[in-house]
Amino acid sequence: MSDIEISLAHTLGDFSLEVVFNTPASGVTALFGHSGSGKTSVLRAVAGLLRTDHGRVCVNGELWQDNGHFVPTHRRPLGYVFQEASLFPHLSVRRNLEYGWRQIPAAERKIAFDSAVELLGIGPLLQRATHRLSGGERQRVAIARALLTSPRLLLMDEPLSALDHAARQAILPYLESLHDEFGIPSLYVSHDPREVARLADQVVLLDQGKVVAYGEASSMMTRLDLSLARYADATSILEGSISAHDPTYHLTWIGMLGGRVAVPRQELPVGKRARVEIQARDVSLSLRAHSDTSIINILPGRVVDTQEISPSQLLVRLELEDGQTLLSRITRRSAMAIGLHEGCRLYAQVKSVALID
Repeated sequence: MSDIEISLAHTLGDFSLEVVFNTPASGVTALFGHSGSGKTSVLRAVAGLLRTDHGRVCVNGELWQDNGHFVPTHRRPLGYVFQEASLFPHLSVRRNLEYGWRQIPAAERKIAFDSAVELLGIGPLLQRATHRLSGGERQRVAIARALLTSPRLLLMDEPLSALDHAARQAILPYLESLHDEFGIPSLYVSHDPREVARLADQVVLLDQGKVVAYGEASSMMTRLDLSLARYADATSILEGSISAHDPTYHLTWIGMLGGRVAVPRQELPVGKRARVEIQARDVSLSLRAHSDTSIINILPGRVVDTQEISPSQLLVRLELEDGQTLLSRITRRSAMAIGLHEGCRLYAQVKSVALID
């Protein structure tokens, strides 16, 4: 078995949790929704911290919970990273890391101490007392400590929500590298659509304790019937590969069927898989491919769906030539001016592209 099976039913006061989904035991599955939608309750139930009225939790064929069977938290091979880093205040950073690591028999340790320290960039912090750490440093230590328990599943409950913008931006690259480096599947709770865009492979959308939709992140982010597309920071994810480097202008080109986009020069080999994020507000539309423009990222596509999101604005969902989807946020006046309609072919002019991995 190579998947995670979750089926939970629980009632607490007026709140009812009824959640069922299966997700691959690889990559990052984001649990996304508004506050009170049940995201943390699902995570706590998977961890065994919340014993639900009914439930089944099975990870890679290993049954953690079912009717009449319940594995306590301390016997579930998982790592849990909370919103606030719960480090032991009387221990140094090194001793915090060693606390869980030493409880794992040497033969069963899947992650070397030095590997976790290097990945999270906390080598210079090892001798420091935890009260002398910044918020971002504390969270990196907490993530490293969870990794050093050699978990089969990593649970992350909005680990960036207590950090300021600069700290969040600093720690995101570390989170992005976790899967490629160690291959540990993660359930990641978030209410930030940009975090989901950067980190998630799959998305479970929750509302009022129930699963509204589930699927690949790239598709979920651009579905106009879901809330993810209606945020101010609505984002599309496109996949391609490094196709060329431009040393003259210090650009790296990422190729896709029918087009390519440029990002600032990256030291990545040609042919390497790459994902980019594009915000809907950075995509304008044109009936022709212009050459007399400062915009260099121009992708042909076809309108598959539109939705009014305010009296003045419209969301447009485009299908590109390789089947990937891209969101554009434009004014209703602009849509009327170019005669935009479902099925029409046009060009997406992308002002800004960010490399995810």
